[in-house]
Amino acid sequence: MKYGSVSGIDKPISRLVQGTVMVKSDRYEESCRLLDAAVEMGCTTFDTAHGYGGGDNERTVGRWVREAGVRDKVVIIGKGAHHNQDRQRVTPYDITSDLHDSLARFKFDYIDLYLLHRDDPSQPVGPIVEVLNEHKRAGKINAFGGSNWSAARVQEANAYAAAHGLEGFSASSPNFSLAVQVKEPWPNCVSISGPQGQGDRAFYEQTQMPIFTWSSLAGGFFSGRIRRENMAQQVEYLDKLAVESYCSDDNFERLDRAEQLAAEKGLTIPQIAMAYVMSAPMNIFALIGSRTPQEFQANLEASALRLTPEEIAWLELATGQRP
Repeated sequence: MKYGSVSGIDKPISRLVQGTVMVKSDRYEESCRLLDAAVEMGCTTFDTAHGYGGGDNERTVGRWVREAGVRDKVVIIGKGAHHNQDRQRVTPYDITSDLHDSLARFKFDYIDLYLLHRDDPSQPVGPIVEVLNEHKRAGKINAFGGSNWSAARVQEANAYAAAHGLEGFSASSPNFSLAVQVKEPWPNCVSISGPQGQGDRAFYEQTQMPIFTWSSLAGGFFSGRIRRENMAQQVEYLDKLAVESYCSDDNFERLDRAEQLAAEKGLTIPQIAMAYVMSAPMNIFALIGSRTPQEFQANLEASALRLTPEEIAWLELATGQRP
């Protein structure tokens, strides 16, 4: 496992971040085995959210952390201020409410890295930055940033912070994958994949701001189970979502090339997709949704592989010539 750092957090942050959306109280023992195995393989960082499981996710992760006695070792990413069906909720009131909910559910004194789960560009950045600074000064969060915030809005927030003697965003969490979204999987998602994400990628490459990229395997598109001939037969929720979001001619060509490269290297398609993400010249921490220790191990092996610029260009369909 490789590690990096985020300003404000004094623990090593593993380059692979285990997601916890599958962690549930009614599967507590199974969830603990997964989280324990990830720690044994070097994972220090776990991604959670206020909206996962109606709070059950945070309660269950908190219970595991306390019973395993690992609070001083693990980095907990919390996310709040997600929109709901009634309104967009990226306001000081909602940020504060969600943060206090999360701390009560976890039974923690603080959250290591707090990310705003969505953005609302109609809201000025000033009050948002100010309230996050208030919570940091109070010791409730150690660092903060945005999930699904554009690079432009991140820059706007940090310019406000610099002008007012405040701390700015320490991290960002956009989607990044070899596959390019043809439709956003959920409302108000931000992706830096493909040609349209080039400007945001240039910002993250230049600044080396830590980015916690989600859906590295394109929602399961790079699992290998979704093909041209069977995509209409997908019935499971996540598989149907992957079909709607990623099934295009270009993405199937990227999948074909990933499969060919995987065969040549003795790897799997998901491992090539993970290696693509980790080979980008940005300060990447990849959020992964491993559901078994074996899947985490496969992701760990892939995270150590670096593809050449020629291999990356070929996978991206930038060139037709096989390197």
